[in-house]
Amino acid sequence: MKLSMAAEEVATFYGKMLDHEYTTKEVFQNNFFSDWRKEMTVEERKVIKHLDKCDFTEIHRYFVDKATAQKALPREEKQKLKEEAEKLQQEFGYCILDGHREKIGNFKTEPPGLFRGRGDHPKMGMLKRRVMPEDVIINCSRDSKIPEPPGGHQWKEVRSDNTVTWLAAWTENIQNSIKYIMLNPSSKLKGEKDWQKYEIARRLKGVVNEIRSLYRADWKSQDMKKRQRAVALYFIDKLALRAGNEKEEGEAADTVGCCSLRVEHVQLHLEADGHQHVVELDFLGKDSIRYYNRVPVEKPVYKNLQLFMKNKDPGDDLFDRLTTTSLNRHLQDLMDGLTAKVFRTYNASVTLQEQLQALTHAEDSVAAKILSYNRANRAVAILCNHQRTTPKTFEKSMQNLQTKIKAKKEQVAEAKVELKRAKSDHKTQGGNKSRSSLEKKRRLLEKLQEQLARLSTQATDKEENKQVALGTSKLNYLDPRISIAWCKRFGVPVEKIYNKTQREKFAWALDMAGEDFEF
Repeated sequence: MKLSMAAEEVATFYGKMLDHEYTTKEVFQNNFFSDWRKEMTVEERKVIKHLDKCDFTEIHRYFVDKATAQKALPREEKQKLKEEAEKLQQEFGYCILDGHREKIGNFKTEPPGLFRGRGDHPKMGMLKRRVMPEDVIINCSRDSKIPEPPGGHQWKEVRSDNTVTWLAAWTENIQNSIKYIMLNPSSKLKGEKDWQKYEIARRLKGVVNEIRSLYRADWKSQDMKKRQRAVALYFIDKLALRAGNEKEEGEAADTVGCCSLRVEHVQLHLEADGHQHVVELDFLGKDSIRYYNRVPVEKPVYKNLQLFMKNKDPGDDLFDRLTTTSLNRHLQDLMDGLTAKVFRTYNASVTLQEQLQALTHAEDSVAAKILSYNRANRAVAILCNHQRTTPKTFEKSMQNLQTKIKAKKEQVAEAKVELKRAKSDHKTQGGNKSRSSLEKKRRLLEKLQEQLARLSTQATDKEENKQVALGTSKLNYLDPRISIAWCKRFGVPVEKIYNKTQREKFAWALDMAGEDFEF
């Protein structure tokens, strides 16, 4: 069946994703089909009534072939494409800020496609529309050369607002959220903001004990509002929970944070897992990622939770007298610039620093030190609940690694036999020639054993990391100076911890942190 232009484009979005897990989910299929039908002509709608009667395999094959052809392009062609992309980067990828030429983060709008969402998002499969110039607000100074809209189009608005850091903005159609074009993380403006964020977290270090004794005292307060605030703050501090913002009724996914927890998200166990006073938390957090944890808490917290849950229905708020706004206002009174998020940054950075001290041994090889670093980073990712689904390629790359390990083991065994033979040769013959041959064989064995150890370490690391996302905490919650100081102290090249883009983002920290830096 030949489709109209609009319906065909939307069909290709689905066809492209045919090998993806998303297209097997019912919510995704229903949302897609309902949005696809809106793009069809009346005639098409009469014929196409059921998604399961549509065969997208031809479309899918077309895109697979296209991708394969793209990969197989000769080197010169690839180089040409690279140069064209570079030309675009030079033209659109920079702006002038306070007289300096600064790199822009991402200067392209998202192309139309099907919304994926993270976790089990209720809107997955809906059609993301094409962003038109008429949707876009441009923000630049009055005297600058305003960028030209594409021919026959005009911008929604051109404004000059120097109190914000975005250069362009539009509202996307799925969640009605505003998307921005910002400066690159390596720009001076972003670097300064980043530095300030960690300095605020470091200031918290000085007052955190005082804040802790305050909220502990409030567990016994006569004022129920204070009690709830004190227990919520304990969760935010001890479990690094997000505060959770108030949502409009019926808005997007049902995700919650600490302040918006409901009774149904909490179970109390007087005894569990060999501990007393255990709280079981189970809810969908940011991006619909499930947070599940069983933790022993202090007795007053347990007693208070019993009190907060008394005579309430499962759908009622646990902290019914608390809002994120009132909590953050209280935190602001305790310390200038303090919000719930600062606790996450503080606890993440402190955890990394403590774990690195506990796990790193100066005499270890660089590979072993990196394994220790990733383990410390993982402790933080688990604290912050940064998960990921096991990568699709995991099994295959793990197999490849195991094959390499097997081959290396065989080489080691062979080298051992060779070394033994060289030893007995040297015993019977003596002389310089057999001695140098013996040394050569010994060096070879050492080298092979080192390579084997490195491969085994890699395999351990890969296995331990398959369901944990290390990147989020590394880029957003951990003071980079901790990692850089660690690298300098233990002779680990910074390149092993941060890639090129990350080193550009953290250029401010590379200059600032000596090996004695303490968070």
